[in-house]
Amino acid sequence: MKEQKVWVTMKDIQRYKVLKDVLDKRLKGIEAAQLLNLTPIHISRLKTRLLKRGFEALLRRTPPSPPNKRINDSLTKEILKLLQDFYYDFNILHFKDKLGENHDLQLSYESLRQILIKAGEPNPKKKKKVHRQRRRMPKAGMLVQRDSSQHQWLKHIPEKWWLVAMIDDATNEVPYARFFPKDTLFANMHVLRRFIEIKDLFMSLYVDKASHFKTTRHGGLPVEVGPEQDDTQIERALEELGITLIPANSPQAKGRRFRLFQDRLIKEMRLAGIKDYEEANKFLQDKFLLWHNQRYMLEAESSYMPLPQEKNLDLIFGIKKERTVNHDDTLSFNGQIIQIPPSTIRLSFAKARVEVCLLEDNRIFVLHKGKVIAESILSKDSKTIKKEKKIEELLNQREYQPKILPVRNEPPKKISTPLQIIPGGSPSGSGTDKSMWG
Repeated sequence: MKEQKVWVTMKDIQRYKVLKDVLDKRLKGIEAAQLLNLTPIHISRLKTRLLKRGFEALLRRTPPSPPNKRINDSLTKEILKLLQDFYYDFNILHFKDKLGENHDLQLSYESLRQILIKAGEPNPKKKKKVHRQRRRMPKAGMLVQRDSSQHQWLKHIPEKWWLVAMIDDATNEVPYARFFPKDTLFANMHVLRRFIEIKDLFMSLYVDKASHFKTTRHGGLPVEVGPEQDDTQIERALEELGITLIPANSPQAKGRRFRLFQDRLIKEMRLAGIKDYEEANKFLQDKFLLWHNQRYMLEAESSYMPLPQEKNLDLIFGIKKERTVNHDDTLSFNGQIIQIPPSTIRLSFAKARVEVCLLEDNRIFVLHKGKVIAESILSKDSKTIKKEKKIEELLNQREYQPKILPVRNEPPKKISTPLQIIPGGSPSGSGTDKSMWG
């Protein structure tokens, strides 16, 4: 029988001496862990091995094996050519993943980084500001984050589109996301509805303080807020579904995973040859989200609840406004007259308060105590529609402006003219720039 050899190093001898002192009660396990740079749990494992099998339990049976694949000059040239031809704007981790997925080249992150450093290739990965993150929710469906980003997602199309996505805080799953030309109310309602249709009802929604979600207020008081503006349409829809709306104090407080979309999604669409946003939405939902969820989704117990049968998502995710019916059973909505036909519910709806619900496809439903009593189609020439479109265009122009910080050690400048105080406002010349995150 062939004699089996062992490989003894100075590190093994040092471990044995320290562990022997632990067994002889001359050292504590925590002290041994500090000396050997190991965890106390691993020290306990090594003690058990030493007691059962002696000194040989700490040794390796063969000398350290050489690396499985040596990186020679030919392999280095192949990697650099792939980088220059296809992956020139990828960061190191993304490049490493594509080498494994598309070219069967399995390299460690550090090996690839050393190759790129020696070749003088810059790392396109930008330094990012690290923000303190909240503790992740223990169950899926307890908190869902909604985020949107305006960006030039396709390099050959100059117009910036909006990506609206929702992510489960506990699992990192993104069941649905979509590109939109504008960040409109109906765009956000569409994403909310599709998320519920895919995953069922969740407990709370975490969003920024955009006007779609929260009524803008100054100094804690409403400013020109009418009875119909106390709650936004999305607040009303979420309340009907029993979902709590949680506005974030800053955009950085929300996202855990959306930065990855702005990095990898753009490059993956370039590799796939995506030509327009119709193809981009198909690629996003059929391929990218599947890849993302398979790789980054975590396991967690679910707290999603099924949608009650009496809830109609068509009527929930629409624009609802209250109206009073005229004596002739008509009402005015968005500049047009709607006639309420005869009904078995009551003889006449004159002076009754009803809800008018406008859907994304311009269908109109009139509701009385939750029941549909009339239907109509909104005219495309409505002045109200044109006015709301202008408002949406103004909302879509919101962006965060960089803060201009004062230079340190610079003496304050003297004010040559006194400030004028405007009633109900701030001193002239000292107005604070307000911006919204897109």
